[in-house]
Amino acid sequence: MVSEGAFFLGNKTIVVRPMEFGAPGPDEVLVRNMAVGVCGTDVHIFHGEPGSTDVNPPVVLGHEYSGIVEAVGESVDTVRIGDHVTIDPNIYCGRCTACRMGRKQNCPHMQGIGVSRDGGFARYCMVPQAQCIPLDPSLDFDIGAMTEPLACALHGIDRAGIQPGQTVVVIGGGPIGLLMVQLARLSGASCVVLSEPNAMRREIGLQVGADAAIDPVLEDLRARFTECSGRDGADVVIECVGIPIAARQAFEVADRGATILLFSVPKQDATVPLPLFDLFSKELTVMGSFVNPDTHLRAVNLLNSGRLQIRPLLTHTYGLHGVDQAIAMQMTDASIKVLVHPQED
Repeated sequence: MVSEGAFFLGNKTIVVRPMEFGAPGPDEVLVRNMAVGVCGTDVHIFHGEPGSTDVNPPVVLGHEYSGIVEAVGESVDTVRIGDHVTIDPNIYCGRCTACRMGRKQNCPHMQGIGVSRDGGFARYCMVPQAQCIPLDPSLDFDIGAMTEPLACALHGIDRAGIQPGQTVVVIGGGPIGLLMVQLARLSGASCVVLSEPNAMRREIGLQVGADAAIDPVLEDLRARFTECSGRDGADVVIECVGIPIAARQAFEVADRGATILLFSVPKQDATVPLPLFDLFSKELTVMGSFVNPDTHLRAVNLLNSGRLQIRPLLTHTYGLHGVDQAIAMQMTDASIKVLVHPQED
């Protein structure tokens, strides 16, 4: 079968060209891609920065996606033709020290569908059956495409360890930040405050469950947080921006004994001076979060349940020939989450 894919060639260049698919191997699944989210990682890769795994163009990007099973190999027994599925893009070796120590997200041999091997910005893709997780057939494909970012956010929420009754500040109202607001509420946070300079994103933040939305450019974040929560600082701070000023704000708004989760994907050379006395005197816990080990099915369960508001986060859609435009739109303040519909032109 000959189809089409939007290949990243390097040097900020994407070209739609033919892709050929044979019959699936014994353990492979051919998926007709229906909806693909544009991730911050796609933006980084497009501009020549690293992804979660090595990127060797030409490659079809897109690792947040949903589709329909088109064909299966003879050994496939977890999905059937016609099933609606989401793809867990991360393939671990299972043999290295990290995998055997229960830290497979640190696997040095990890492959990424849509990063190191062809992914979602194509009409079809071929993936191992282990990476296919069925979706409820009633779930919209656009919602299903949010499984992977939600799975990553769940890993971050697990790391942050929010306890019922704690206060939470989420810095950054992009798609991940707005998921974090909702997950913090589901975790039992007594007060969730969003810090975001974009008015449209603040409005959506309030719509999906933030108790308050603060403009950190025009307002003092810590003072406004105290006004909203009655607390001097937050128990948990989740930073979802990826720039040094946001990381500094995370330390400034953290209360004594707080946990700071630096979730965002920064530039490789991004640094921020550590307030060492605050780390010492406040007993702060500072951590990162990487990809989505063992959370993809939980994300599917949450999406199937309807307990999250996903639709307000989806702002723009493009066809297969508009992948470069979709990446450009994802970089603007006019968008929250941009999707590509690969079956459309």
